[in-house]
Amino acid sequence: MQIFCTLFDSHYFSRGLTMYNSLKKNTADFRLYIVCFDDYTYNGLLQLNFPEIIPISLNQFEDIELLEAKKGRTKAEYCWTSTSSVILYVLNTFNEPECTYLDADLYFFSDPGVLLDEAKNHSVMITEHRFSAPYKHYVFFGIYNVQFMYFKNDVNGRKVLDWWRSRCLEWCYDRSEDGKFGDQKYLDQWNSLFEGIHVMHNTGGGVAPWNVQSFTYEQNQNVLFQCNKQTKEHNKVIFYHFHKFKLYKEGFGLAHTYDLSKDIADFIYTPYYQALLSTIGQISKVFPDFASKGFNSYNEGRLYLNYLLNKKNFTGDCLITENKENIHVKQCAAKPVNLLKNIFIRSFIGRIINKVRFFILYH
Repeated sequence: MQIFCTLFDSHYFSRGLTMYNSLKKNTADFRLYIVCFDDYTYNGLLQLNFPEIIPISLNQFEDIELLEAKKGRTKAEYCWTSTSSVILYVLNTFNEPECTYLDADLYFFSDPGVLLDEAKNHSVMITEHRFSAPYKHYVFFGIYNVQFMYFKNDVNGRKVLDWWRSRCLEWCYDRSEDGKFGDQKYLDQWNSLFEGIHVMHNTGGGVAPWNVQSFTYEQNQNVLFQCNKQTKEHNKVIFYHFHKFKLYKEGFGLAHTYDLSKDIADFIYTPYYQALLSTIGQISKVFPDFASKGFNSYNEGRLYLNYLLNKKNFTGDCLITENKENIHVKQCAAKPVNLLKNIFIRSFIGRIINKVRFFILYH
């Protein structure tokens, strides 16, 4: 059995369950421990009662040291602070022989068992960012990413976890300072400090917007493959990290900041967007108020969207509409411009109508 853990709150509820659904689709036997960062998430998971999920409340999870660190940190920083403690909690409380931490915004296209096979003779496995050429300078924020981390419940594994937890309790912020950044920059030291560390070899694991440009993508008999542009080596895509992918209430998903080609939009982002919508529909039947969770609104994102609309040189942002049409902005600039104009026009007209209604009712 494969043992996983993660953490999220209600704003990542749909992403966390989409990740779970992708695991269930590709993995025969697994258990997923979820530390719930609000009551909505904990009570929701209890009610949904998925057989592979063990929900853990904050009251069960938090200790005095975590609560002290929590006082001076943002929500995101506290989540980062807690990652090592989540893994330790699972190993200590449930006496699991091993545990793999997963970020909630991962999506599995294939069985991660092939990745865990790499870790059999090691205590810890970590994943490199593997930055593609345009993003090599991002290594300043860390060689490795916390997204997928394997720990064996042995002396070496626990030594690494105890050290990491202590460092994160001392300092874990969303800024670069004295060679530190969040929880992930600490990983740069592990190979020199500890024994039993393995760096994942399989490039099908840890596919993400900062390295996806190094490959082309194709689907064969419903299996997604990557082909290294330089070596021509083929691998199954095991999982993708949907960093900075946002859902908007106005009916579209937007992946921005990184350059994304049409095959990436077709074979990676569109299936994930469709899976997210399916999960949201599934949950909304049980929790009708869920519709407002996990979305950005036009008002919150309008500065960026206006910038996207008006700039002449697109960076390759991927815009996906709710009718499941995939639009690659860099190659098809006219389509998203028209789409965004329609969004802005509808939103503008809606605000005018609401103001007129308010005037009629109260004047």
